[in-house]
This record gives sequence, C-alpha cells and structure tokens, in this order.
Amino acid sequence: MGRIFRSRPMVTKETHRTTLFEIFFDLVFVFGFIRVTEFMSARPAPMTLVQGFLVLLLLWNSWLVYSWLGNQARIDVGLIRTGVTVAMAAVFLAGLVIPDVWKSGPGALGPRLILVLAYIVVRVIHLVLYHWAAEGNRQLLRTIRVYALSTALSWIPLVLGAVFGGTAQILLWTAALAVDLGGGVVASVLSGWPLRSPGHFTERHSLVVIIALGESLISVGAGIGAGMIHGPVLVAALLTLAVTVCLWWLYSRNAVAAGKELTMKSGARRGRVAADAYTVAHFPLIAGIIYVALGVEQVLADLAHHESSDTAGLRLDWTPAVALFGGTALYLVGRATFLSLTVRSVAPRQVLAPAAVLLLLPAGRFLPGLVALGLLTAFLVVLAGYEAVAIRGRGSGARSDSDVTVG
Repeated sequence: MGRIFRSRPMVTKETHRTTLFEIFFDLVFVFGFIRVTEFMSARPAPMTLVQGFLVLLLLWNSWLVYSWLGNQARIDVGLIRTGVTVAMAAVFLAGLVIPDVWKSGPGALGPRLILVLAYIVVRVIHLVLYHWAAEGNRQLLRTIRVYALSTALSWIPLVLGAVFGGTAQILLWTAALAVDLGGGVVASVLSGWPLRSPGHFTERHSLVVIIALGESLISVGAGIGAGMIHGPVLVAALLTLAVTVCLWWLYSRNAVAAGKELTMKSGARRGRVAADAYTVAHFPLIAGIIYVALGVEQVLADLAHHESSDTAGLRLDWTPAVALFGGTALYLVGRATFLSLTVRSVAPRQVLAPAAVLLLLPAGRFLPGLVALGLLTAFLVVLAGYEAVAIRGRGSGARSDSDVTVG
C-alpha cells in the first residue's frame, strides 16, 4: 500500500523508457483523433478543416504536457498515476463531445463547455503534478510558474469562445491557443524546460506518430462502413496501406539519428531542442496524418457506396483533395522542420517535397478519387525509394550522422 501512495514522486533516470501505462494513456488520444476525423468527415468543408485543426491543437497540447511530466517523474506509480488516470477520463470525455462542439442552436452550449472544462481539468492536473514532481528543482519550479500564468490566462478566451460560439468561438479559441503556446515559449526562453531522459522523450513521440498513422488505417473501415466491397474499394484500401507505410518510413529513417543528436546534447540546450523539434515540429506530422486519414475516408466512402462501374467518374471535391495532398504536404513540412532542428542537415529533396506534393493538388481535384489516391501513393513511393537509393549511394563506409539522417 505504501508503494501505491508513496509520499514523493519517483524521479526518472537518464535511461528511463516509455512505460506500458504511458502507452495506455496515449491510446486514449487515439479516440480523440478518431472523433476529430469523424467530425470533419460528417461535414467536409474548408471551415470544418479549420475547426478540426483547432481541436487537434487542443488535443496535442493536452498530450505534450504529459510527455514532459512523464520525463520528469514516473507517471505509472503512486499518486501521479491516480492523477493521470483522472486526466485520461477527462480526455475521453472531451473526445465524446468533439463532433458537437461547433454546432449552433439549442443545446449546443453544453458540448462546448464540456470540452473546455475537461481540457481545463487535464491542464490543472498536469500543472499540480508537475509542480509536485519538480519540488527541489528551483529552475523547473520557476518555469512551471511562468507557464501556469499564461495557461490560466488562456482559459478566459477558451471559456468565452464556448459561450458565444460561431465565428467568435474560432477567433477566441485561436487566441487562447496562441496565448498558451506562447507562454510555453516564453517560459522556455526565460527559464528552460530540463529534459531528464532523451531516450524516453524521443520514444514517446515516435509512438504517438505510430498511433496517429493507425488512424489512416482505421479510416479505411470508417469510409467503407456498410458499403459494398468490390474491386476499386480493395485497391483503394491497399493504396492507403502503402501511403501509411511510406509516411512511417520517411519519418522513422530519420527519427533514430535525430534521437541520437538529442542524446548528445546536455543542459539547457537539450531542453530547447526537445521543445522545438518534438513539442512544436511534431504537431504538423500529427495534423498532416489526420488530414490524410480524412481524405482517405472520403475516397473510400464514395467508392463503397457506388457500383463498381460508376466509380470511374467519381471526382474528388476540393475538401478531400486538400486533405489528401495538403495533409501530406503538412506532414513533410513537419519532417523537414524536425530534421532542421535536430541534425541541422536537410537535403534539398526534403525541403522541396512539400511543394511538389502541393503541385499535384489541382490534378488530384479533377481526377477520380481512386486515381488521385493512386497519384499520391506513387509520389510517396518514389520519394521513399529515392531516399533509400540516396542512402545506399553514400556507400557502406564511414558515414557522418547527417548522412544517416538526411537519407
């Protein structure tokens, strides 16, 4: 019983790795990601993409603060585990109401307030636990207090946005997120966020990328639903798997070397790189994956609910086309940013890849959905293949860290 309710948190060591409880915590966010995709898929429109982006950023903010907490102290033991379990319940509750938080009319205020209050509960629990885990570390305590001030200020426009709804909700929630994220940056500059275990931190972020990529595969089933399984649907499903594999390969081949670079750094420099390359640069990766999943779901839904002979003329609308190609571009921007902040060596192809996939967007808009998905798949296969050839082309002899990373 004493171990469960230990009086002090268990501070992590340099060699600390991701725990099963943290993976379970991350899985709760899968539910949130799925609900965001469901919301955007039900009413695909440019404004819906913006609204989904804001909710994704709220979810990301909720996740990333606990990734830092878990790096400071183990969250799978003692009172911290109890607090994080309550936070999981709040995240789950927020996920339940996500599809209704942008609705207007009678009864619409309820879901918005539930989401905001659940989010505040998640953040309050984090700040209390982080402050407790940091006891004795004057620098970290100062950082947390600065961050707590900006976080609390961000709740004002967040609550007001939930009350007013409509356009005011978008503007106020955007302001709230800007204040909250800006506060984190200010706290980092003034005092810094110490990173105890780089291996744990990089592993957590790699795992959450895998979890998000799983959403692309889940979108296949969501798109098909109760529709017909015929040839074009099977082809689209296989293309989606190929897209998912390529996206993961393009990330994983660089993540190992980036993690090594982070491990080699120390002190305040390590914390700054972790905050920039992982906390900030990984969000475009996650958001890009969710948008790709939305585009895939729309393509599969069209194919599954039409006869096989009718699918040839099913052109993509702008919204799923932007989700497919724009989401991929966003993912590739995140990858290039991630590399520039870690290994500080980015190959020209990695910089040009986001622009290249955006050039395919107009063609994808006027092509049948299946063909557009095939075009995106071909682009990613060529990009991944080119990078694989570039790795081999540098030879089997001694290679620099940057050679390993940018390939």
